[in-house]
Amino acid sequence: MTDSNPFDLTGHVAVITGGNSGIGLGFARGLARAGAAVCVIGRNVERNEAAAEELRGFGGQVLALACDVGEEQQVVDTIGRAADELGRIDSCFVNAGVPQTSTPFLETSLADFRSVTAINLDAAFVTLREAAKVIVAQGEGGSLVGTASLAARQGPARGQSYAASKAGLIAMMNSIAVELSRHGVRANSVLPGWVETPMTEGLFAWDRFRERVQPRVPVGRWGKTGDFESVAVYLASPASAFHTADTLLIDGGYSVF
Repeated sequence: MTDSNPFDLTGHVAVITGGNSGIGLGFARGLARAGAAVCVIGRNVERNEAAAEELRGFGGQVLALACDVGEEQQVVDTIGRAADELGRIDSCFVNAGVPQTSTPFLETSLADFRSVTAINLDAAFVTLREAAKVIVAQGEGGSLVGTASLAARQGPARGQSYAASKAGLIAMMNSIAVELSRHGVRANSVLPGWVETPMTEGLFAWDRFRERVQPRVPVGRWGKTGDFESVAVYLASPASAFHTADTLLIDGGYSVF
């Protein structure tokens, strides 16, 4: 690391799946504020463009691409397009995901189980693989980041598929970190606690849930997408050059209280 600001991401190119809302948009905001060019990937074209318009306000280059990450060829094509249009890829944040189902375990079909793991794990695998191909070929190292969940460590009822997908993601990130370290590629997971996002909106509106859960968060509030901006900058930047195969727990102390 030089004497220059390690958090200055000028010239850095970051790709964020699920980057048009929630934690993914928080990642994108932080990266854009730090000077990175960002590519926001999501299925919803209107939300992609709204996110891109906001991010352009920070002054950097922004690309918004529509992609169903559950379709392998779409992911291959989209990552290739991002690299072509932005010139390179230095970091990839795999954030696209679907929530757990509400079906009791004894009534869950294999198809229902796979509908969650297909996006949260299989699609993450394809995205990471394609981004890593670009980063390794460039020969300058880079950063891969996966958004996990407290479900990977705790036992959410009716959430077997979701928990398995997020625990699998952490294990996969660690394995990638070991294998690609010789290429200067580091791989880490971010493990959010209870964060106000479109995915948790319905749950947070439930009075009983708020009354039972929020008092268990030592910082006294739900997480916000802004809490993940600086996390993204750190993981993308040279400041994390010696930090790999780790899971960063961002939960306001919930899991230890």
